[in-house]
Amino acid sequence: MELPAGVAGTSHAELLSGVRSWVESPPLRGLVARFGGDWPAGDLTAVLAGLDVFSARRWDFRQGRERPDAREPAFDPGTAGLVLAAATALGLVRATPPARSGYAHLLVLGGLAHACLRRTAYAALLARTARVAGEVAVLGSFRPLSEAESAMLAAAGVPGCATEVDVLDAGVRLAFGADEPARESGGPADHPHRAWSSRTYRPAGLPPVRVLAAPSSEPERRRAHTADTQRFWAEHVRLRAGDPVLMVTAPIYVPFQHCDALRTLAVPYGCGIETVGVDPAASAPVPVPEPTLTPGRYLQEIRSALRSMRALHAALTTG
Repeated sequence: MELPAGVAGTSHAELLSGVRSWVESPPLRGLVARFGGDWPAGDLTAVLAGLDVFSARRWDFRQGRERPDAREPAFDPGTAGLVLAAATALGLVRATPPARSGYAHLLVLGGLAHACLRRTAYAALLARTARVAGEVAVLGSFRPLSEAESAMLAAAGVPGCATEVDVLDAGVRLAFGADEPARESGGPADHPHRAWSSRTYRPAGLPPVRVLAAPSSEPERRRAHTADTQRFWAEHVRLRAGDPVLMVTAPIYVPFQHCDALRTLAVPYGCGIETVGVDPAASAPVPVPEPTLTPGRYLQEIRSALRSMRALHAALTTG
């Protein structure tokens, strides 16, 4: 099941058609039925609203917590198999290679510590095999690391990291062979939700690599999220209409983060967005554990994708 197109110049009508195709697909309908839901009546706006309510009731195992702290439900083998099959069909399981040989920019999204190291390593591999005319932008936040993340980094021999962006910075130094940044800048550090930082490295024979931590657009309520970092980067890099942008995340987050990027980058700036997951065969420069992806994790991120598509749909129909 293909995601909404991310090619530069894709019309609003084509994007809406892509949202409808994914949301109303047989795998998703089958999941809703398996979990006791009736398919929402009405137009796509009503269907998305209904699925948001349904998934909050049946598939939200985080309940406001960070992803590692989500409750893990127990499912019978038949239900677990159906969830995995649906997640595969909906694009949350398999990594796919980039479709183009060159891009204007390469984006790397942050996450938990192990993901930061895997994604920066995969980005370095892509930067050596695909032409990147602009920059590699590694986007994170000042989220404090958990005790488990700090223990993992210590075991892997990556010291001195207190936040997500610290791990991304360490990953860039390791994977790109970078030493000291060529340029640094930042904003006020009196409040972690308002602070920002930018470090640009210039590794030999590769495009410049910028490690960017964005401020929150709602600093009194929360830390910066993915959309905040994407908008902040677009303003810094002066993103242009028609620029093809390749974005790297984990396969399980591809649908959700692809649609977020369509909303925050493609729609306002007219650029192209292609989103790929890290190839599990690609190794990190230090030993990093592979997370266990359970049926509950997949259902949680199918809900994330639905919410992201609902926000994209709203931007396309009300903007």
